[in-house]
Amino acid sequence: MSTDSNCIFCKIAAGELPSTQVYSDEHVVVFKDISPKAPVHLLVVPRIHVVSLAELTSEHDALMAHMMRLLPKLAEEQGLTDGFRTVINTGVGGGQVVFHLHIHLLGGGELHGAGFVG
Repeated sequence: MSTDSNCIFCKIAAGELPSTQVYSDEHVVVFKDISPKAPVHLLVVPRIHVVSLAELTSEHDALMAHMMRLLPKLAEEQGLTDGFRTVINTGVGGGQVVFHLHIHLLGGGELHGAGFVG
């Protein structure tokens, strides 16, 4: 499994840094964002280090399918029955701050506007 020893999300996935995890399996860890933008704000993070959405290859297809199918299950478990938002920031220009692919799952309140950084 590819990891980056300087990456905060790799360290969280490895259990080297604390987080408030709500789910984990052999492919991903899911934890609460430390600066939530909504009442429910989770990060779905692959255990392998992939810099961004732009770095994906066909070898990541099963991982991405797993992450996408997991999102509605997580939303339901969090009580987001009226809907939810998913965000993948890609690159500096796309608002990506941590350079490890991750999906934001947000909900539980009114979500307005297109702007989102994280």
